[in-house]
Amino acid sequence: MELAWDAEGLQSSDTLILTSPDFADGEPIPQIHAGKRLGGQELSPALAWSAVPSGTAELLLVIEDPDAPMATPYIHGLALIEPSVTALAHGALSPERPGRGVRLLRSSSGRGWIGMAPPKGHGPHRYVFQLFALAKPLAIGSKGGAEEAQPRKVLASAGPVLARGRIDGLYQRP
Repeated sequence: MELAWDAEGLQSSDTLILTSPDFADGEPIPQIHAGKRLGGQELSPALAWSAVPSGTAELLLVIEDPDAPMATPYIHGLALIEPSVTALAHGALSPERPGRGVRLLRSSSGRGWIGMAPPKGHGPHRYVFQLFALAKPLAIGSKGGAEEAQPRKVLASAGPVLARGRIDGLYQRP
């Protein structure tokens, strides 16, 4: 199953260091970030990243679950972020109150952070947080622009990428 990370138009040899105070790469994501129906608070994790390259027009944040039982990874969050922003606080991907410099785009089933909620008995899922420094603003010709475009159309329209970073977290339904 192809992640945004693997898409031809989202490649770059330059790296951003993407981290979270909530989980280390390859480690479990705390329950508070899970969906409300699983006892979580649907709170997006805090994220921080290294300096973006000069010439970055905007950042594209993509959060995917490649272990979802679907033909393509489930998109838990999709956002455009101003290049002057260097971190997101807890809840910055909230559809009710997005963080400063954050434009929330459509994800697989809504807008903003969709808390983790893998199917019962499905085992651990990977949640892949990917940040792309775009050389030019995302341009989508459809009515409503990037905010209303289907997530896969946004990903297909993004690029070129100056640098990118990634952190993977794990979550298993209790």
